[in-house]
Amino acid sequence: MYILECANGKYYVGSAQDLKARIRQHQDGEGANFTWKNLPVRLVYFEEYDRIDDAYLREKQVQGWSRKKKEALIYGDKSSLHDFSKCKNDTHFKNKPPESE
Repeated sequence: MYILECANGKYYVGSAQDLKARIRQHQDGEGANFTWKNLPVRLVYFEEYDRIDDAYLREKQVQGWSRKKKEALIYGDKSSLHDFSKCKNDTHFKNKPPESE
Protein backbone atom coordinates (compact mmCIF):
# COMPACT_ATOMS: atom_id res chain seq x y z
CA MET A 1 0.00 0.00 0.00
CA TYR A 2 1.41 3.38 -0.91
CA ILE A 3 0.58 7.07 -0.79
CA LEU A 4 1.70 9.49 -3.48
CA GLU A 5 1.65 13.26 -3.24
CA CYS A 6 0.63 14.75 -6.57
CA ALA A 7 1.72 18.07 -8.07
CA ASN A 8 -1.59 19.61 -6.98
CA GLY A 9 -0.80 18.70 -3.34
CA LYS A 10 -3.46 16.00 -3.11
CA TYR A 11 -2.78 12.42 -2.04
CA TYR A 12 -3.32 9.29 -4.08
CA VAL A 13 -3.56 5.96 -2.26
CA GLY A 14 -2.94 2.71 -4.11
CA SER A 15 -1.56 -0.81 -3.81
CA ALA A 16 0.77 -2.79 -6.04
CA GLN A 17 2.83 -5.95 -6.11
CA ASP A 18 5.86 -4.12 -7.54
CA LEU A 19 6.00 -0.64 -6.01
CA LYS A 20 8.94 0.66 -8.07
CA ALA A 21 7.31 -0.40 -11.33
CA ARG A 22 3.97 1.09 -10.29
CA ILE A 23 5.49 4.45 -9.38
CA ARG A 24 7.29 4.47 -12.74
CA GLN A 25 3.93 3.86 -14.42
CA HIS A 26 2.43 6.80 -12.54
CA GLN A 27 5.35 9.08 -13.48
CA ASP A 28 5.09 8.02 -17.13
CA GLY A 29 1.39 8.91 -17.20
CA GLU A 30 0.32 5.27 -17.36
CA GLY A 31 -1.09 5.11 -13.85
CA ALA A 32 -4.50 6.19 -12.65
CA ASN A 33 -6.33 9.06 -14.35
CA PHE A 34 -5.98 11.14 -11.21
CA THR A 35 -2.19 10.91 -11.12
CA TRP A 36 -1.50 11.50 -14.80
CA LYS A 37 -3.54 14.71 -14.63
CA ASN A 38 -1.48 15.82 -11.62
CA LEU A 39 2.11 14.91 -12.49
CA PRO A 40 4.70 14.71 -11.16
CA VAL A 41 4.00 12.48 -8.18
CA ARG A 42 6.17 11.75 -5.17
CA LEU A 43 6.10 8.69 -2.93
CA VAL A 44 5.48 9.87 0.63
CA TYR A 45 4.54 6.63 2.41
CA PHE A 46 4.32 2.89 1.92
CA GLU A 47 3.58 -0.31 3.83
CA GLU A 48 4.55 -3.82 2.78
CA TYR A 49 2.27 -6.85 2.99
CA ASP A 50 2.84 -10.51 2.20
CA ARG A 51 -0.48 -10.71 0.39
CA ILE A 52 -1.80 -8.23 -2.19
CA ASP A 53 -5.34 -8.64 -0.91
CA ASP A 54 -4.21 -7.39 2.53
CA ALA A 55 -2.57 -4.39 0.85
CA TYR A 56 -5.76 -3.74 -1.12
CA LEU A 57 -7.88 -3.82 2.06
CA ARG A 58 -5.51 -1.35 3.71
CA GLU A 59 -5.62 0.84 0.58
CA LYS A 60 -9.41 1.01 0.79
CA GLN A 61 -9.25 1.81 4.51
CA VAL A 62 -6.78 4.68 4.07
CA GLN A 63 -8.63 6.05 1.02
CA GLY A 64 -11.58 6.76 3.31
CA TRP A 65 -9.50 8.82 5.72
CA SER A 66 -9.36 12.60 5.94
CA ARG A 67 -6.31 14.46 4.68
CA LYS A 68 -5.23 15.20 8.26
CA LYS A 69 -5.43 11.55 9.21
CA LYS A 70 -3.42 10.52 6.13
CA GLU A 71 -0.79 13.10 7.05
CA ALA A 72 -0.61 11.75 10.59
CA LEU A 73 0.13 8.32 9.06
CA ILE A 74 2.68 9.76 6.62
CA TYR A 75 4.53 11.66 9.35
CA GLY A 76 4.32 8.86 11.92
CA ASP A 77 2.31 10.98 14.34
CA LYS A 78 0.59 8.18 16.25
CA SER A 79 -1.11 10.42 18.82
CA SER A 80 -2.75 12.57 16.12
CA LEU A 81 -3.62 9.46 14.14
CA HIS A 82 -5.48 8.19 17.19
CA ASP A 83 -7.20 11.59 17.73
CA PHE A 84 -8.37 11.73 14.11
CA SER A 85 -9.86 8.26 14.56
CA LYS A 86 -12.29 9.44 17.21
CA CYS A 87 -15.82 10.16 16.11
CA LYS A 88 -16.64 13.80 16.75
CA ASN A 89 -20.14 14.10 15.34
CA ASP A 90 -23.22 15.10 17.37
CA THR A 91 -24.36 11.53 18.00
CA HIS A 92 -20.98 10.68 19.50
CA PHE A 93 -21.48 13.31 22.19
CA LYS A 94 -25.22 12.68 22.61
CA ASN A 95 -24.82 10.64 25.80
CA LYS A 96 -21.94 12.64 27.25
CA PRO A 97 -22.86 14.25 30.58
CA PRO A 98 -22.99 18.07 30.47
CA GLU A 99 -19.96 19.91 31.73
CA SER A 100 -20.39 21.67 35.07
CA GLU A 101 -20.27 25.44 35.00
